[in-house]
Amino acid sequence: MPDPLTASALRGRRILVVEDEYMMAEDLRCDLEEAGAQVIGPVPSVADALRLLATEMSIDAAILDVNLRGEKAYPVADVLRERTIPFVLATGYEQWALPEAYKDVPRCDKPVDLRHLALVLFN
Repeated sequence: MPDPLTASALRGRRILVVEDEYMMAEDLRCDLEEAGAQVIGPVPSVADALRLLATEMSIDAAILDVNLRGEKAYPVADVLRERTIPFVLATGYEQWALPEAYKDVPRCDKPVDLRHLALVLFN
């Protein structure tokens, strides 16, 4: 059960989840839904995420796994930036290992901690 502050920050939010590891995606989906968020996805690839973004206009935030089956999620990050949708990079990579263009993007270690997620996305 998420703490009340996390739940109040996430309740009713439409959050895109881009994650290629099935169990990680399902755990994150369950945790977000338990906190009251509406999960869009999860989607496992850059192509799937870009297709979804082309049709889904109501997204409050996104969680992007950086490495999706060997492909980097940066094209998805670029679309989110263009649409001014806040997002985090969920990764095991250290901040210094990210490309310069994404150094300002909040990073969450995996598995994603919902309290940290709520703080960096909605505060």
